[in-house]
Amino acid sequence: MWIALPVTFTCAVLIAGVALWSGLRLLDVHGVKHEKQIDSKVLFDLVKLSFAMVAGVGGLVALVVAYRKQRTEENSALREDTKLHSDRFTAAVAQLGDPSPAVQLGGVHAVAGLADDAPTPQLRQTCIDVLCAYLRLPYDPDPGDRPDEGADPAGYEAHFRARAGYRALREVRHTVIRIIGNHLRDDASVSWRDHDFDFTDVVFDGGDLHGAVFTGATLFTGAAFASGRLDLSGTRFASGTADFRAARFTGGTVDFLNVQFTDGTVSFVGAEFTGGTVYFVGAAFMGASIYFSGAEFTGGEILFIEAKFSCARSTSTAPSS
Repeated sequence: MWIALPVTFTCAVLIAGVALWSGLRLLDVHGVKHEKQIDSKVLFDLVKLSFAMVAGVGGLVALVVAYRKQRTEENSALREDTKLHSDRFTAAVAQLGDPSPAVQLGGVHAVAGLADDAPTPQLRQTCIDVLCAYLRLPYDPDPGDRPDEGADPAGYEAHFRARAGYRALREVRHTVIRIIGNHLRDDASVSWRDHDFDFTDVVFDGGDLHGAVFTGATLFTGAAFASGRLDLSGTRFASGTADFRAARFTGGTVDFLNVQFTDGTVSFVGAEFTGGTVYFVGAAFMGASIYFSGAEFTGGEILFIEAKFSCARSTSTAPSS
């Protein structure tokens, strides 16, 4: 930038000289009366014209310099924000890896806050990926309210510890699901729409995603819906992929009440419906390609009451991917 200033000054002087010389030469063009001498008024007008041109060029150069300075400052601020984000991210992920569910719960909120404050969409997606990865971690099933019959006192104590640990971890996992849902509804203060959510192989034993709008790729591939109630009522899968391939519906309730699948791909290829209740009551499949090839319905209750299939492509052939 310091080199540009003397160069600009030199160019301005040259432009002024050229403008003045050109003005003088114009006095000799055809149709203009040649003057042996120039009076002070004409000379003054030529000087003003020359400096006006210099001022215009100078203003343009100043604008370019100011723009480059602004871009440099913006890039510097982005680098600083990214570094701060990385430092906070490291601390938040460490909390998620803590054995204490209470500390993990703090880590969940910290990562969600980082996603809200992320300076770029890529960094926000990274935070979302971490939350989804937490849900994909191995998850022991509910040991039940009571220990096995005939268990010794030590067995009772171990059972109640396992039960307490399960409930604490379930609260952390349900908090992750609830936070994701809160960021995908119409009234979200910070929206996470247009991002991808990978719930592959996640064990769901409840959760609240009602009214969420997924516009990117949403993967429930191999997910297990084992117990509790997963609320997907009023959810919209819009212009993206809703992939339930090889999902296992073995217990509990999955509520697709009034769900909407629009203009995307919906795949239940190889899904297993062996228990529990799955509500597709009032569901609308509009403009979506729907695949149920290889799905098995051997138990449980699946309701399609008042479901609507409008301009949808339903096929038993799996999509190529």
